[in-house]
Amino acid sequence: MGLTGLEIFKQLPKTNCRDCGQTTCLAFAMAVATGKAVPDRCPHLSEAARDFLGSASAPPVMPVKIGAGSKQVEIGNESVLFRHDKRFENPTAIAVTVCDTLSNGEIAARVERINGLVFERVGQVYKVDLVAVVNSSGNPGRFAEAAKIAAERAEFALILVSEDPAAIEAALDCTADGRPLVCGANAANYQAMTGLAGRFGVPLAVRGANLEELASLAEKVAALGLRQIVLDSGARETAKVLADQTQIRRQALKKFRPLGYPTITFVDHEDSLQAVLQAGVYVAKYAGVVVLDTVEPADLLALITLRLNLYTDPQKPPAVESKVYEILNPGKDSPVYITTNFSLTYYSVAADVEASRVPGYILPVDTDGTSVLTAWSAGKFTPEKIAEALNSSGIAEKVSHRRVIIPGALGVLSGRLQEVSGWEVLVGPRESSGIPSFIKQQWKT
Repeated sequence: MGLTGLEIFKQLPKTNCRDCGQTTCLAFAMAVATGKAVPDRCPHLSEAARDFLGSASAPPVMPVKIGAGSKQVEIGNESVLFRHDKRFENPTAIAVTVCDTLSNGEIAARVERINGLVFERVGQVYKVDLVAVVNSSGNPGRFAEAAKIAAERAEFALILVSEDPAAIEAALDCTADGRPLVCGANAANYQAMTGLAGRFGVPLAVRGANLEELASLAEKVAALGLRQIVLDSGARETAKVLADQTQIRRQALKKFRPLGYPTITFVDHEDSLQAVLQAGVYVAKYAGVVVLDTVEPADLLALITLRLNLYTDPQKPPAVESKVYEILNPGKDSPVYITTNFSLTYYSVAADVEASRVPGYILPVDTDGTSVLTAWSAGKFTPEKIAEALNSSGIAEKVSHRRVIIPGALGVLSGRLQEVSGWEVLVGPRESSGIPSFIKQQWKT
């Protein structure tokens, strides 16, 4: 936030009314300072204090929203240089290009291919985020037609890439409802482009020849009343983009407001492998949007996987919901497996239960997303917690027996678990890969 707890406390009414949910105004101030509460939770703040705290609490990198409704993508809202300091808030949006020099049929076909770039990993669905329509033809009418086709067919929001205000205006006439990102403001046209962005209510990307010019342009655009700004340093060579991205983030964290906006980068390498590597550098180093020219699933899956690894909360492991999962249509006599709700643990067990070809139920106990041994050593995977999960999950109504299989590494829990749950406990294999042979030998219906 930038303010200490005592600085925030000075702005509060100091009545200790508890309307904010905290016991004292000082406790509330400390919660706001650590990001666990927001100033608006205090209903008695004066307008002056509200304005002061609201301004001070603005993130170093302002949030920008592209698109509308279910297609909306948020970028920015970042406050750290390194993920382990806190976390990165909004994953880099991945955009795939569509050139207006293609025929209408080719544009429609390419957009359909982009729509199909959807991947599943550890139970979550991941996909690209944006379609970038590029005005390669130089013809405003053709650009508008291409943008309209893309807007009608794409399952994602648009980026309109053109430095011609006439082309942008023509395209916005038929796509503005979807709040596309207009990418094309520069030193020569920023006034016209800012006017169009304000009139149609869309975000605007500003490109400078260098960081000094970029900061100046961003300041001028903001002075014209536009706040939804995206920065393009103008660099296209990988090392220069990397240096610019790092400098922009560093300056933003120092509260240099002209560079306190998310960025957009463009991948221009012709070799597909090099292009993905180039894009990976930009994803790793603070890009709000990466635009690249490929519809190959293998290329984009690698990039999305990298993004997934970077944009997870390091303090919050990926977890599945703690509930009963059915594998291969189990019945009343099917086995019941106990594990934790750490995503990788659950999906490893699920894959091996499926490989056994014996239908079964899996009950992941809520261990805050930690693995079996980690959860056990932290006191989160105890006989009492497992018994509670068995009683509250409804698994007893799904099976006619009272036998449960626990991980082999925690056989020490079996006696106590049987005592507190009333279920017969079978100690399974130490590794889930042993489930197929274990279940065929040990499970008798």
